[in-house]
Formats: sequence, C-alpha cells, structure tokens
Amino acid sequence: MQFVSTEKILKEQPYASEPVSFKEAVLRCLPPEGGLYVPEVEHDLRSFFLHMGEETTFPELTAAITPHLFEGELNPMSASRVAERAYNFEPELIQLDETFSVMNLYNGPTGIFKDFGIAFLAALLEELLQSENTTCMIVAAARGNTGVAIARAFLNKRGITTVLLYPDEPIYGLDKAAYISQGGNLIPIRVKGNLDDCQKLLSLLIHDREFAERYRVTAANSINPGRLLPQAFYFLYSFIKLKKHISGELIFSIPSGNLGNLIAALYAWKFGMPVNGFIAAMNANNSFGEFIKNGTIESFNNSKPLISTITPALDISYPSNSERLVSFYKSAPAVMRTMVFPESIDDETTIQTMKMVWDKYGVHLDPHGAVAFAASQADANFRDQGHVVVLSTAHPAKYADLVHKATGRKLLLPEHLASLNCQAEPIAEIKPDLEALESAIAGCF
Repeated sequence: MQFVSTEKILKEQPYASEPVSFKEAVLRCLPPEGGLYVPEVEHDLRSFFLHMGEETTFPELTAAITPHLFEGELNPMSASRVAERAYNFEPELIQLDETFSVMNLYNGPTGIFKDFGIAFLAALLEELLQSENTTCMIVAAARGNTGVAIARAFLNKRGITTVLLYPDEPIYGLDKAAYISQGGNLIPIRVKGNLDDCQKLLSLLIHDREFAERYRVTAANSINPGRLLPQAFYFLYSFIKLKKHISGELIFSIPSGNLGNLIAALYAWKFGMPVNGFIAAMNANNSFGEFIKNGTIESFNNSKPLISTITPALDISYPSNSERLVSFYKSAPAVMRTMVFPESIDDETTIQTMKMVWDKYGVHLDPHGAVAFAASQADANFRDQGHVVVLSTAHPAKYADLVHKATGRKLLLPEHLASLNCQAEPIAEIKPDLEALESAIAGCF
C-alpha cells in the first residue's frame, strides 16, 4: 500500500511528493508539502475476511489482514508478532435485538477505544525498529485518557522515546517510574496553552526536518496512519461476528469528534466490508453537518464558538482528520452523500438515551455511545431499515456521575482504571513555542 498527501488529492498539486510506503508514512507521519497521508489506492481485502466466522478472534483477524494490507512491509510472521503483542483484549459485540447491536471498545488497558489503534502502532513500531536496529521518538498532543493510553502502550518499548504534550491543566495516570529521568522512556511536557496549541506544536516539530530527523520524530495521534488504519479492523470484526445473525442492511452509528473512527469505518468499506451506510453522530457542535451542507473543508473552520457539552470528546470545531474526509468526498461526492449522514444530538437527549438503553436492554452506555444510539434513532434515512451497530467508545464508569443521573445506578471503576486517576507532574513546563519544546526534549538526553 502506497500513501500520498491529501494536498495532492484536494489541491492537485503538481509539485506534491511521490507516493511513499506505509513504513515511511508511519515514521514520517506528515507529508513535507502539508496535509495528511492517505492510501493512494485502497486494497480489496474481501478474499481475506469474508470467509472468517464468528469464532475468529480480533488478534487472528489482525494477523490475517495486515500482511496483505501492507504487502512487502509486514510478512505473516511479523504481522502475527504485532497482533500478539498489541492485543490481549478485543472488542465486545452485544446484539440487543434485531435492530441494534452495541460494539464496546473499552476493554483495553485504559478503557477507551484509542487503546486499539495505539496498541497496534506501538507494537508495529517496535517490530519495524528491531528489524533496522534503530530508534524513534513518538510525540503526541494529549489530555486525560489519550495521554494515559499512549504512555501505557509505549511503556518500555525498545528503541522508542515517548513525548506527551499536555495543555495547561492537571495530568493524570502517569507512572513517574516510567519518566526518562527515572530510567524509563516517557517525557511528559505541559504547554501553557490549550490542546490546539499542543497540536500546532506537534505539527511544527515534525516539519522541522533537521530536529525531526535527528530524533526520528513521528506522532501517536490519529494523524498517523499507523494508528488510524487499525481502527478499521474492529468494523470488519463486527461484520464477521454479525453476518450470520442479521438480515437486511448493515449500518454503523459512530460518535464523531476528530472523525478518526468515521474515517476508519470508510476505509473498512473501501476494503470490501458489506455495509449500507454510516451515521456521523455529533453533539451540539455539529462540525460535520456544516460540511455536508457546504461541501468544502472551510466548513469545518467556522466561526461559531465551541459549545461545552457532556460529551467532551466531541467538543471539536475543526477535526484533525477533516482533510481525509474531504478527500473521500472529492473522489466520489455523490456516492459519499448516500453513505454518510450527520446527526446532532443535544445533552438532554443524550441523558434520556442513556436511561432508555438501560431500562430497555440493561446495558450502560457512556455519553458518547448514547449520542451514537440517539443519532441512529433520529436518522430517517436508516430508521427501521436494517441493523445498526452503535459504537460505545469509553467505559461507562468513567462517567459514573452521568450514568447515575440518567439511570439512578452507581457504577464503580474497575481497579485497573481507578488507578489511572492519580495526579502526576510533568518533566517540564513550556510556553507554546517550538524552540522551547525542542530545548525541553534535548535537555532530557
């Protein structure tokens, strides 16, 4: 699989760089001319997963698909090692009735869906670096759950240093024994700014090629295709688990903030997954709905103030994967408009849906999963036309107060998640400035 910049697709730049391999896209992360890496051509993988049955495990699916997806870069043995190292957990698919299933993606070590993509990227990089006997530096804009997931996945990974850029707020869940000053591989840095400032610093760092090449810098956020593409695997997994148990259309309802899961679902479709549509479930910020109306990437960058809601992962005005989504629409706008449908859900409806799903099915949803469930009921394009798989992206006990408010039930965090609530301090605090960041990193060596 070869990768090109979205700049080449969206702006048809004659000077855009040549296609690169998957390995180079993962290790470079961002194209030199700007934009994001996307597959030049999506592979048809139907012959590799359509025959799989519901007894197939998630690591087995991953190990079977990746050698063909990344042909020439991961052989079957190395793909098996990556899958085995990455996944001692898998998605949990619960069929509620003939109309709805819930795919729980919180069974990883930190209780969020990001564990799946991050665990794959960590295992993949370790495999690639061992074959070269070289090193790299992972850098990520992080807050809350994301930072913990990255720190855990890359803990003690050979040849990898992990830099986490936190906004100016408390940091939780880090083990000081993992800090580089204590002999570990973790460098947490607090930036005196917000998450957008951290993301801008990350981009500037990668594009400073002298520094980036000295430390071999790449990113752990979903801008890295090595983290984004494996998220497609759990859509394929849900299909092979459900295919014998449902009839009619298959639809996915996806909480959509930075759009990583929606993009991954679209890749799964491109790889050959039989599916009839996707619901992009948003909260009141509704950034994707504006794009559907206007059809341009500028629609994501509107001037509306960001609304604070009970679903913070969806409180985004400019999704980091927006250029990837626009590139899908540019290639086939008419087809895309029959495949993806936006729905915006307010906080009150989210709470009511959490209560309804518990009362009717005895299942707890986190608020982001509830947004997706409510969106599937609101969308007239799919209502009562098929089977909807709703993504639940975080352990509901992480939102125990909201669950209690909605259902009257008190949830306790599992012990392995409760231990992540301890506050931690960074190694350095810097202003949102590239020189300050590079000095802080260099000072650790």
